[in-house]
Amino acid sequence: MPTQTTLTSRLQAGGGCVAISVHGDRAVFSELSSTYPLKLLSPYIQDTTALVYLLTYGGGLVSGDELDLKVAIELGATLVLLSQGTTKVFKARPGRRLACVKPVTSSGLAPSSKDLSSTRQSLNFHIAAKGLLLLLPEPVTCFRGALYNQYQRFHIQDNGSVVILDWITSGRMSMGEDWAFSHYYSVNEIFHNGRRIAKDVMLLDTKDLNLKIPDRPLNDRLQPYSCYAMLILYGPQIQSVIAEITLKYNQLSVFKSKTPAPLIWSLSPIDPTNLGVVIRIGGRETEMVKEWLKDALSGLKRIVGLDVYRRAFP
Repeated sequence: MPTQTTLTSRLQAGGGCVAISVHGDRAVFSELSSTYPLKLLSPYIQDTTALVYLLTYGGGLVSGDELDLKVAIELGATLVLLSQGTTKVFKARPGRRLACVKPVTSSGLAPSSKDLSSTRQSLNFHIAAKGLLLLLPEPVTCFRGALYNQYQRFHIQDNGSVVILDWITSGRMSMGEDWAFSHYYSVNEIFHNGRRIAKDVMLLDTKDLNLKIPDRPLNDRLQPYSCYAMLILYGPQIQSVIAEITLKYNQLSVFKSKTPAPLIWSLSPIDPTNLGVVIRIGGRETEMVKEWLKDALSGLKRIVGLDVYRRAFP
């Protein structure tokens, strides 16, 4: 668990820190700071639960933006991290934007192109015993020609718990963009008491990756779906939610069909302890996936309350 001294070290452009703990029976922030183009807002604290919105000035990530967020959730605290609207990633352009952190050489990000115009986002979370993180942002929407790299790392101690949502849309379909971006790379790593228990990687790229398969455009490879989501649930505090989703999955019936279903999903255990699952969803429309998530995660109402749940899923 990082100390407060570590978290409050001088922030570079695009940096942010959140440190939350419980004093008495109420959650308090010992640190809530950010620098342009990242903005953090907390409009809500109820008992041991705090809500934080992760925003960007201008409503999106410009070519060359580099965000670096560090979060510490102390003993018994609950943090709900949301965004407002989709995370827009604008078209990559030559040159390097001034509002970016120094290059990170050991973050695990996939090497971007030779220029430095890709958009990067690195989030590191530390969840203490009895802590709970709900990371439920809106999906990422990459514009035509965008280059986006994202790396998220979660360190869970003892009986801490997490709900992690990572999802992407095909782009601005109203503008004729359907999987028209250049590069999308997202990594999620989960550690429990220092041992890595899960690593999920999603790479979508229009360039030749030296794979021995026919070269096909992204929209051909990803059709007929316009939204893909990855959902990870882990820890004792959310076992009732996991049980409800697992029951629904076990009741699914699969039939052969000439046409793909409007929405598909799968569920797999993370490790033999049965403390966590990873769920993957694909839908023809983003709203279909959003409605599925809203229903599947309705059990969170019992954990964080109806008001917070409705902020995540209006």
